[in-house]
Amino acid sequence: MAAKSFASSADLGVKEQTLEVLADGVYALTAEGDPNLGAIEGEDFLVCFEALATPVAARRWLAKLREHTDKPVRYLVLSHYHAVRVLGASAFDAEVIVSSEQTKGLIAERGQQDWESEYGRMPRLFEEPESIPGLTWPTMTFRDKLTIDLGGDRGDLVLEHVGRGHTEGDIVAWLPQHKIMFAGDLVESQAALYTGDAFHFDWAAGTLDRVKAFGAEQLVGGRGKIARGRDEVDAAVEQTRSFLTTMHDTVGTAHRAGGTLKDAFDATHAALAPTFGHWPIFEHCLPFDVSRLWDEFSGVERPVIWTAERDRQVWDQLQS
Repeated sequence: MAAKSFASSADLGVKEQTLEVLADGVYALTAEGDPNLGAIEGEDFLVCFEALATPVAARRWLAKLREHTDKPVRYLVLSHYHAVRVLGASAFDAEVIVSSEQTKGLIAERGQQDWESEYGRMPRLFEEPESIPGLTWPTMTFRDKLTIDLGGDRGDLVLEHVGRGHTEGDIVAWLPQHKIMFAGDLVESQAALYTGDAFHFDWAAGTLDRVKAFGAEQLVGGRGKIARGRDEVDAAVEQTRSFLTTMHDTVGTAHRAGGTLKDAFDATHAALAPTFGHWPIFEHCLPFDVSRLWDEFSGVERPVIWTAERDRQVWDQLQS
């Protein structure tokens, strides 16, 4: 059997981008399993959520957004630190770049290595990489919660760190007036999970419980379709939880039995593939997912930093 192409390096097809209006002045961009983005109008400004991998890629999203509003971007919100979410930030000319304190710490600790790793894994997303001016640094941070007054009768936008999950610094953006949530990669709707920097046990329990407790009626996850209505929102949360708990069961069983990382990967692939295998980035993510969870079962509290070299070693060990 032919070896699988590394990560998403063979995924070179153009994805169709769709801008959707979720409510008056609330927008989302989806792209067939590529990273999702959002924007919220304030009285005389915009809040944008996520930034894509390069300024060139981000400008394409901004051009679509400018068909609906010409308000300047006051806040650019970063849900977490991964390169494909943050390195396009300079295109927004935002007055303020917001993240959790935890995310700022991760950028300092591992931002450069993550950039190099994700560029190797997902080259298509890095359109004109020479346009990236450097690491993206937040200019405003918070630890637990930050509320932005949108002005007029538009209500508030609440940014909240709801617990460790996809990374240790993830935040959600919540519009209580519309019951709309931008969840970043804490929730995926009909897309596989990347958990290589995750805290699997926190994520599957308290963190997802807190996300669900908001009672969102529309939810934009990190990738995949927009969940509309409580049933679809709850289904997206529970799909995410199911992916995580299946991994817990299969990796944990292999680890307790004295098996190998490859044993854990094979068992997890067999368990997840019937439900999740046809969804975006499943094959790409799973080796890194299983490797991180194996480390957690081995007592490694914080994720080991991914480098381009380590990526290839894990891939060759598990996906060859």
